[in-house]
Amino acid sequence: MIHASYKPYLLNFKQASGTSRGILKTKETWFLILEKNKHRGIGECGLFRGLSFDDKPDYEEKLKWVCANINLGLDLLLDELIEFPSIQFGLETAFKSLESSNPFVLFSSKFTENEDAIAINGLIWMGSEAFMKSQIQEKIKSGFNCIKMKIGAIDFQTEIALLKSIRKQFTSKDIELRVDANGAFHPEEALEKLKILSDLDLHSIEQPIKQGQIETMAKLCDQTPLPIALDEELIGVFSVTKKKKLLQTIKPQYIILKPSLVGGFYGSDSWIDLAEDLNIGWWITSALESNIGLNAIAQYTYTKNSKMPQGLGTGSLFTNNFDSPLQVKNGKLQYNNKRNWEFNL
Repeated sequence: MIHASYKPYLLNFKQASGTSRGILKTKETWFLILEKNKHRGIGECGLFRGLSFDDKPDYEEKLKWVCANINLGLDLLLDELIEFPSIQFGLETAFKSLESSNPFVLFSSKFTENEDAIAINGLIWMGSEAFMKSQIQEKIKSGFNCIKMKIGAIDFQTEIALLKSIRKQFTSKDIELRVDANGAFHPEEALEKLKILSDLDLHSIEQPIKQGQIETMAKLCDQTPLPIALDEELIGVFSVTKKKKLLQTIKPQYIILKPSLVGGFYGSDSWIDLAEDLNIGWWITSALESNIGLNAIAQYTYTKNSKMPQGLGTGSLFTNNFDSPLQVKNGKLQYNNKRNWEFNL
């Protein structure tokens, strides 16, 4: 018999982090802990207030239900949790952790043996021009050759000037630039802004307009001079039929998968299979989980053999994250076996 419990945890940002949705100072998360025959499994339910589909009043009640019914088994529980993707992710992780001889090694690979690393993008948070510029310089100095900049909160011309200043020093061969608008562009101005951005030789733009405007997004993806990546658009789309219809209708150039928001490994696999059938590119991103969730996402991501830089550089953002073997070096995420896990709640 498996015994299950859960615990809430509040992650504190080292410095307030700006997005087009506002300033983030803390990030709520929940841990699911399974115990059986002196073995322990840990999973993180990375709820994202204001963004997760399962940001609902009965979230904690659902966690209680999961713990009370844990012995139904993973498959049955996942079916019952279709509208709680972050709990699905935590549950899949916790079961994998429980079954492993090392609760922190879920997918054994060259990554977990520290024989290989995952290329990642350096994330630039919104803020003043000076703050954003200093972040860009720090990422380049740290060895990143792919940078993702959040745009849409400050003046568009200032953001363009910042991107131009990078391009004056570095060509697209030196540094790949991605931008993430988090749905900040008004549909009527979006195409014009995409044309301006495309002159800067960018890799792609994430979610230029708010999700849910399917026809408008389809038209944008058809006319855009700059590849578009869907992000928030995937949230809350559960059935394979609906996923396929969405991708066939919009025909994006890329999709971005956040396992906490799209139903864990199972949900991500389903999106990847459909995208590859339709010749749509993809990459995987963490969604401000602690190192527990980030570790699970990174190990899963490595097994997918993508050559693109992934969005897994969020582990160092918090003052009270858990010590782990995960470290970022020269623009890559590594699993340094000489460093130990410290998970104390």
